[in-house]
Amino acid sequence: MHKFADLIDQHIEELATLDTLNAGKLFSWGKAVDIPSVANTLRYFAGAADKIHGQVLKMSRELHAYTLLEPIGVTLLEPIGVVGHIIPWNFPCTLFFSKVAPALAAGCTMVVKPAEQTPLSALFFAHLAREAGIPDGVMNVVVGYGATAGAAISAHMDVDKVSFTGSTEVGRKVMQAAALSNLKPVSLELGGKSPVLIFDDADVDKAVDLALLAIFYNKGEVCAAGSRVFVQEGIYDEFVKKLAVKAKEWTVGDPLDPTTRVGPQVNKTQFERVLSYIEHGKREGATLLTGGKPAAETGFYIQPTVFTDVKEDMMISRDEIFGPVMALMKFKTIEEGIKYANNTKYGLASGIVTKSLDIANTVSRSIKAGVVWINCYHGFDIDCPFGGYKMSGFGKDFGMEALHKYLQTKAVVTPIYNSPWL
Repeated sequence: MHKFADLIDQHIEELATLDTLNAGKLFSWGKAVDIPSVANTLRYFAGAADKIHGQVLKMSRELHAYTLLEPIGVTLLEPIGVVGHIIPWNFPCTLFFSKVAPALAAGCTMVVKPAEQTPLSALFFAHLAREAGIPDGVMNVVVGYGATAGAAISAHMDVDKVSFTGSTEVGRKVMQAAALSNLKPVSLELGGKSPVLIFDDADVDKAVDLALLAIFYNKGEVCAAGSRVFVQEGIYDEFVKKLAVKAKEWTVGDPLDPTTRVGPQVNKTQFERVLSYIEHGKREGATLLTGGKPAAETGFYIQPTVFTDVKEDMMISRDEIFGPVMALMKFKTIEEGIKYANNTKYGLASGIVTKSLDIANTVSRSIKAGVVWINCYHGFDIDCPFGGYKMSGFGKDFGMEALHKYLQTKAVVTPIYNSPWL
């Protein structure tokens, strides 16, 4: 795994280029952040591989027992077996290794299906895995469509576990196929409609920057995007004025250009989907503050878009758009803000902007989401478990919790007689 990580470091430019060509991701960001973080993910879990321990149990009867966590020794856990990983198209490299690295460390073999829109980096990783000495058959990359290759993995009787990241709709199908086949366990990281709550005591300039980052980063194609922004009424008007100005700084253009901040949507289907939601917002009575149109005559570029006067029952407030579209709303009290934040079927991520520790503590404990970012957003870290509540799925990527998704506990019990210690 360490050699695999070293090889990735040696091919950063090629991998960043593949993701730019396949997904429209910013080359500069991929080179500086995405690909180096992938190598670090491999190293993190490589370091965890020999720290998987079972335990000796104190039994109430004349029995000696311990738990097994892997067949290397009597105090290690067992790998769950063959894992099927189904990867989305928005972060092809990052999400590939958020699943592959802990599964490798746990001792599992795997079949990895990248999204049909973005298979190139996954195929290159398969090539590097062979160069790194990963044995043939341990990490298998199979390209194909979700309805065929993805469905086959989910329903296969010899696949022992499925880890899926994608839409809630497809997540249901994966879970159903697992139940109807061999009852394999699944972990699902699904959609989101994440809230950002900005309170009266916040630094308005910093709050504006965080809100824009929350939704426009990676052209809004982020499951954890902060697409619903709630601003307390005391600073709302000032916030809106500054937001309208700063949103224009998010320049749209060629993802290979280092000055670009927003690249193209991944394909025509997603481009048209985002534009259709913008039209829904207009028809339902929301006010278009910025953007709202294609950003170029050719290509799948969309202007960063902000709606004000949004109501909770509007489609742009309820549905995951997966594009650069912010729904901006106002709230009065802390209790009202919490109520608005939780009024969604999703529960993946959330953000709080405040100078008050009391507000931060109260709100973070009240929001039903898998992660709460306080005075930051997109605060991902390899040590921090990431996963959702409610219809955003279950199971965690990153951190040691991710490793334990691919392990199963075996208890071994032996009778003992005439022990002086019982």
